[in-house]
Amino acid sequence: MAQTAIPFHFFRGGTSRGPYFRREDLPEDRETLARVLVAAIGSGHKLNIDGIGGGAAVTTKVAMLSLSDAEDCDIDYFFAQVSVEDGLVDFKPTCGNILSGVGPAALEMGLIMPQGDVTRVRIRSVNTGATVEAVVRTPNGQVDYSGDAAIDGVPGTAAPIYLNFMNVVGSSTGSLLPTGAVRDVIDGIEVTCMDVAMPICIARAADFGLTGFETVEELDANRDFYARMEPIRLEAGRRMGMGDVSKSVTPKFALLAAPRHGGTVTARYFMPWNCHPTMAVTGAQCLASCVLTPGTVAEGLFTPPEGVPALVLIEHPGGAIDVTVDYENGPDGFALKSAGLLRTARLLARGEVMVPEAIWPGK
Repeated sequence: MAQTAIPFHFFRGGTSRGPYFRREDLPEDRETLARVLVAAIGSGHKLNIDGIGGGAAVTTKVAMLSLSDAEDCDIDYFFAQVSVEDGLVDFKPTCGNILSGVGPAALEMGLIMPQGDVTRVRIRSVNTGATVEAVVRTPNGQVDYSGDAAIDGVPGTAAPIYLNFMNVVGSSTGSLLPTGAVRDVIDGIEVTCMDVAMPICIARAADFGLTGFETVEELDANRDFYARMEPIRLEAGRRMGMGDVSKSVTPKFALLAAPRHGGTVTARYFMPWNCHPTMAVTGAQCLASCVLTPGTVAEGLFTPPEGVPALVLIEHPGGAIDVTVDYENGPDGFALKSAGLLRTARLLARGEVMVPEAIWPGK
């Protein structure tokens, strides 16, 4: 069987992992592109045994990079979520954890050059239109991966990568509150439907008879919860103007509870058909915004953080993630100026991934 070789860099970005490609090395049309990514990842088997995926939603993600034609950006970042078992590719969402590796990957690929000991990479999310600045250490003109920054969900320490997110309100739907309400009731459950970096349907864990402190394994084994949650998510997607979302990973779903370990709030984040082992970067921004917006389902679960910018610490199954939010609550409601997070990334491998020539003969 003849095969097509496609150059790639393999990165851990935050608490996710996947191949990073140059967009120009892949098919232009989305249908062929989807088939290539399914083959590369090995979607269609729970272990992705015939590809380089890792058998989990956080390890079947793909980043595609190109030089940006936007005046205020250096790199365009196009994201794809490949399903583990279903052979599906969703080009609608973005991923903030994978974004953590975009700056280093752009440097490793030679798309941009180092600017000194620290390089600021201005990134445009093709999927959502958001603008993000990534601050990457580049001493001696090389990406530095070693350091003392630790993030929950990743063993050891690494060099910090600072992400500053702008223009993320209404990134998918055009509105902070796409349904027009701070709270909706769907199938008897109060929810807040919010779109900041990622559209999410947010509810209280207690309303599902849960504590909010269940482990990932306990939640994923609770199929009654998913059977109850999914119709609510589908209706939320319709009310948010997203249409039929039955085959889309957006909107995501999240449960909130009062914190137990000194955080602002506790959360469980669903991708949406299984529970995230930690917390998505995009999801963290949306949940932090939910916490800071008066009248949402988060109200009453926490002690409001003091000062602006506000530090919102979200407890999750693997520990916690903090989001620094610059915002204001004025006459027109919550207004997000920017959200900042610290992440890490590491180059794991580089080379060529092979896909059958029958799927794509290459360029």
